[in-house]
Amino acid sequence: MLCVLTLLCVGLVMVRSADMKVQPIPSPEPLDFSTGAALLVVPDPEKPVDPTLREAFVELVTSRAAIYAGLAIGTALLFALMPFRALDAIDAMARSRRPLLWFTLGILGILAVLILVYIPGVSREAKGAKRWVEMALPVVGDFSWQPSELAKWALPVVLGVFAAARGSAIASFSKGLLPAGLGVGVVCGLIMLEDLGTAVLILAASGIVLLAAGIRWWHVIVLATIAAAGSIHAIRTSPYRMERITSFMDPWADPADTGYHMIQSLAAIAGGELTGRGLGNGLHKLGYLPEDTTDFLFAIICEELGVVGAAGVAGLFALLMWACIGVVRHERGPACQLIALGMTATVSLQAIMNLAVVTGLGPTKGIALPLVSAGGTGWVLTSASLGLLIALDRRQARMQTLSVPTPAEEPYPARPERGVRATGGIGRSKHPAEVVA
Repeated sequence: MLCVLTLLCVGLVMVRSADMKVQPIPSPEPLDFSTGAALLVVPDPEKPVDPTLREAFVELVTSRAAIYAGLAIGTALLFALMPFRALDAIDAMARSRRPLLWFTLGILGILAVLILVYIPGVSREAKGAKRWVEMALPVVGDFSWQPSELAKWALPVVLGVFAAARGSAIASFSKGLLPAGLGVGVVCGLIMLEDLGTAVLILAASGIVLLAAGIRWWHVIVLATIAAAGSIHAIRTSPYRMERITSFMDPWADPADTGYHMIQSLAAIAGGELTGRGLGNGLHKLGYLPEDTTDFLFAIICEELGVVGAAGVAGLFALLMWACIGVVRHERGPACQLIALGMTATVSLQAIMNLAVVTGLGPTKGIALPLVSAGGTGWVLTSASLGLLIALDRRQARMQTLSVPTPAEEPYPARPERGVRATGGIGRSKHPAEVVA
């Protein structure tokens, strides 16, 4: 929970810093030739007035990013305090006699949400891709969200319950890989039409869940081969995706167009050096680096906070992943364990993919840095998923507490009667240290 709060705070501060704009110089008045001479009059620019500390704080708290951060924290707490009966119900679903039916209904529900981006009047196109759904809410007003984000976190739940319900039969091709592969393939294929990066992320996380559930290695090879063939076809049939691959191989071949993103990102990282230019003093956010608040926010972090700040953010993600893996290792519910693994893999792979893109180790994919890059839907759903892991950890701690023998009321063993040797039998008061030992 501390890692989630810290990353959200870092994201809020850095998004506000990267969102700074340059005040334009006032344009000169038109030339006046009525007197026979032209006098160019340039008005003096208004002297900026620095806001007070109170005004700056109020502006930060009431900003759009702060509202989304508050919603994300509230959602994380809501899921972290989930009743244990709800978690037990998830494991109980794995004992269903019709796992294939429930898995099919879950996949159909995810597909119904994804199809919303193609419905006129609801979908919103941004930068040539239909990834957003815009709705008018009574109090909030126009609210936009990405169905692919919801599918990214819903699929591990559906897949984890199905794999746990199959048990050892998941190793069978007809009962395990075939229905699971078809469900994941249809979801990823629909997402791939508009967002290849998210589809690859979901496919990789789903493969990890299925591998942990017990599918055979040759099944993994088949699934990976089909996925690779589909990805290659999607890249070859899309000109802008081919440009991303070629710009990754040689960004300097077209530095003003296809390679511009990567060159500016690397320049921002190099400009930060060890300690950075200082918070708010970055230069590439002033119109040089596109997507500076979303996909390439880590480059702004490197420029303003340097290697120290970048290492701190990377260390927070490493600590978060270590804590999540600990929850997965200690979970005893088969369905909840696979769900926790899927969510851990999703957060981990998303962070790795974003860091690889920003640092030039991978082609541009449009993958945001979880809990840090600007995005209301991503912040809220990622926090909800990690809140579910916190709830699982609370349930584990509760079960361990109930399984430990309760020591007697007396803090020290009672003195045995004369002639009677104290033994470890029933009726002997034990010291708490003995209980732990």
